[in-house]
Amino acid sequence: MRNLTSKLTASVAGAALVASAALAQDAQDVATGSNVESDASFDEAFPNMVSEEVVQGDLAPPGPMVQPWSVDNAAALIAVIEAIGDEGLDPADYDLGQLQTLVAAGPGEELDKLASRNFVWLVEDLRDGRTPMDAREQWFVVDPDRDKYRTGDLLAEALETGDVAGVLARLNPTHPDYARLREELANTPESATSKRKLIRANMDRWRWLARDLGTQYLITNVPEYQLRLTVGDKIISTYKTIVGKPGRTATPQLAEMVEGVVFNPTWTVPQSIVKGEGLGERVLSNPSWARANGYKGTRGENGWISVVQQPGPGNSLGRMKLEMPNPHAIFFHDTPSRHLFNNDNRALSHGCIRTERALELAITMAILGKGATRDEAVEIATSGEYTKVMVEKQLPAYITYFTMGVDIDGNLRTFKDIYGRDAPVLASLDKPRVQNRSGESDDEVIVIENDPRGEA
Repeated sequence: MRNLTSKLTASVAGAALVASAALAQDAQDVATGSNVESDASFDEAFPNMVSEEVVQGDLAPPGPMVQPWSVDNAAALIAVIEAIGDEGLDPADYDLGQLQTLVAAGPGEELDKLASRNFVWLVEDLRDGRTPMDAREQWFVVDPDRDKYRTGDLLAEALETGDVAGVLARLNPTHPDYARLREELANTPESATSKRKLIRANMDRWRWLARDLGTQYLITNVPEYQLRLTVGDKIISTYKTIVGKPGRTATPQLAEMVEGVVFNPTWTVPQSIVKGEGLGERVLSNPSWARANGYKGTRGENGWISVVQQPGPGNSLGRMKLEMPNPHAIFFHDTPSRHLFNNDNRALSHGCIRTERALELAITMAILGKGATRDEAVEIATSGEYTKVMVEKQLPAYITYFTMGVDIDGNLRTFKDIYGRDAPVLASLDKPRVQNRSGESDDEVIVIENDPRGEA
């Protein structure tokens, strides 16, 4: 894994030299009157990268949930529970006193049942997160770990090998930000109860994601207003973002796949704007205004007006959007209102995520995904014509919500809870753990009727 990461990072660094030539040509195009805007270039282009082979786990039924425990294995389980506070969990959740009593009495059916039950609970909390789903507001990430690390199989492995602590430790998130939070928790005194709870809540949020996010991925932390392109958990590029306003247009938390890039997109205007704001009638009655703003309107036989904004510098989606189909209609896109990236508060959109230096990101995604070569991507991006580039290699995109984490400069800090999503998570830490939790959110899916027009 380390060798693979080194190769990927080295490839990215080498590609920057190649990209500089394209940047120079891009600047020359601007100077000669090309239709490329001055900020529509990219800093780094990436070569095709090597990914690890995907290995499917076997589909045999998982081991039973109650298995025989020796005194030594049960003692190892007790040691894990006594130290579980280091991972932000509470030893009181795991029948510690009763286990100690049964271990002193020796092996038996009661010890098997209680030790197995608490091992299962530890697996669930370390693998899936302790926070119940009803406290994870607008969190729609489906964590694959419960299928990959099956509880009964882990129980059987721990008892067979005697490495109870090691099997459970393998469930911890691999991302270095989790380790930073863990370290901060260890260095925070017990008397700082509010800070400790906030650290624990954000450690748990890492468990809501896949344990391993992959070799290459996009990840954005909504309250930080930043997007990262990451290779081997190392940040390669960062981009400021504009996210959803609080309320029904707040950006939900998702884990999706980038399937393609749309260069020079059109924008089909929602009926709430076409009809509700009178845009349709204005477009049809004022052709010169419509043409100046890139709008084309059509009245159907049923009298309904449809309006599509054509590609161009003033298009409300800007110069690109990333194709990542999901039930929420959330995606990353550009904006012509780039001055808004200078705002401190950037919770301004109708849910979708506007991205700084979006054309750079789009070209990068097309190259990374093997949808186009560097030269092809630059030509398509600067053509001014609507073009959809589907990628051969899809890239994960994680839309997360952390109120304490490592910022883009490598510093651990807190972020404003712009949607008020901390309260139910923090409250759940003071309640008994919830058993038999669903792995999927039952929150309302709010389909975003995107209005990407800039807010002043």
